[in-house]
Amino acid sequence: MLYKTYLFDFDYTLADSSKGIVLCFEKLLAQNGYPGKKPAEIKRTIGLFMPQAISILTGETAANTIKLLQKRYSILADKYMTKNTFLYSETIPAMKKLKQQHCLIGIVSNKTRHRILETLHQEKITDTIDVIIGTENAKKPKPAPEPIWQAIEALHTDSSTTLYIGDSLTDAQTAFNAKVDFSAVLTGETQADEFNKYPYKNIFHSLAELC
Repeated sequence: MLYKTYLFDFDYTLADSSKGIVLCFEKLLAQNGYPGKKPAEIKRTIGLFMPQAISILTGETAANTIKLLQKRYSILADKYMTKNTFLYSETIPAMKKLKQQHCLIGIVSNKTRHRILETLHQEKITDTIDVIIGTENAKKPKPAPEPIWQAIEALHTDSSTTLYIGDSLTDAQTAFNAKVDFSAVLTGETQADEFNKYPYKNIFHSLAELC
């Protein structure tokens, strides 16, 4: 199928922000008296809605406590995140090739929009992205379908010609819920056979195989 619109997750799909995320969580846990977690444990939460990730890593369930920890995490992220986030080498060539094919490109992520924009500005590729739906402007977080629907509506495009690309089961479930095609990329923590839980069109080792 020829897709007119390509929507991407951000963390572990377009960029590796694991160094920044691990650093911020290590400091958050230490500064607030929680037991430390191994980097691998922290990395497995990448892509989840932040309150969910905080709950998993701290064991907290009270909404007020999680909200406070999220604010403290955000302060750490302001200092450490963007300078420790790097686009994959395949990302910019893939974006430019899609634009040459007159495709629409969007980012749909459980990361904040402003944090994504910081990296895009840093890498000077904001002109290749037509829409960004982050947590602060999503009606509901992934895996709810609303963020994908919001991107489709903003782009005045159609779900039948839209492909969503992501690295996690959250991404696969989001595409399934939104009733759009999905392709997985193996640059994250999810293994290829894990994606068998949801329908997919392709499994790519990297975005170099996308187009």
